[in-house]
Amino acid sequence: MNYYNEIKNELINNEVYKKVKDYSKNKSDLRTCYNVGKLLSDAGKHYGESIIEKYSVRLTYELGKRYNKSSLKRMRQFYIIIEKGATLSHLLTWSHYVELLPLNNINEINYYVKVIEEQNISVRKLRERIKNNEYERLEDKTKLKLINKEKTKVHDFIKNPILIKNKYNTDKISEKMLQQFILEDIPYFLKELGNGFCFIDNEFPIKIGDRYNYIDILLYNIIYKCYVVVELKTTELKKEYIGQIQTYMNYIDKNIKTNNETLTIGIIICKKNNKFVMGYVSNKNIFEREYQLIN
Repeated sequence: MNYYNEIKNELINNEVYKKVKDYSKNKSDLRTCYNVGKLLSDAGKHYGESIIEKYSVRLTYELGKRYNKSSLKRMRQFYIIIEKGATLSHLLTWSHYVELLPLNNINEINYYVKVIEEQNISVRKLRERIKNNEYERLEDKTKLKLINKEKTKVHDFIKNPILIKNKYNTDKISEKMLQQFILEDIPYFLKELGNGFCFIDNEFPIKIGDRYNYIDILLYNIIYKCYVVVELKTTELKKEYIGQIQTYMNYIDKNIKTNNETLTIGIIICKKNNKFVMGYVSNKNIFEREYQLIN
């Protein structure tokens, strides 16, 4: 078998196809990269690793610089990860997959493929989310659910720690400052919590008896049809925080939630978690997450 001619024909056919069938060029790109990757993998078994460099010299001379050694290695790596179980989705571009190739975990790759499919994120946004270790900050239980394709719940995609942008570049902040950091980029904060979260208000007033209390941030999740109470703390988690947020959640359930909505959940975002406190929390709708300030 003449591997070089097969590879060259695949690349030329793809270039022609893209010019004629521009609307489906992603599909053509991915199919070509997979086929070329397979040919390169097979050729390497027969002629050794150096064959990629030899082919790249010829292809660069005959077809252009875009088929250099690095490009061919990416195509081979693309074929390898697909064979190992990575999802091949025509909703992604080749540029998306180039960003995913350095990842060693197939489950992590499939997570980002699903995110791209559902949220239509750009290559730049994907790069940012990988850099922020989004997958690694998910709980192990959530990762297992994704692997087993089990049904997920509203809290499963809340990252830990939650990254909060800090424009002042200081570690000493108050709860008001923490809240302000979040409010300055609400879309970013909502993505840290997961899918379907919508902002309702900050310092949301509720009247208990003859006194007003104020919920730091009140959200709503349109996927799970529930209100979300967020309380911000710049200290280690304390037991009194549990009682506070549970009171607020009970108020929402009694006075605002309708019958066709699910029970309110509460998220305490704190400087440091306390597993001993959380071990005695009976309300399964209360969750804690640490925050981490980033520039």
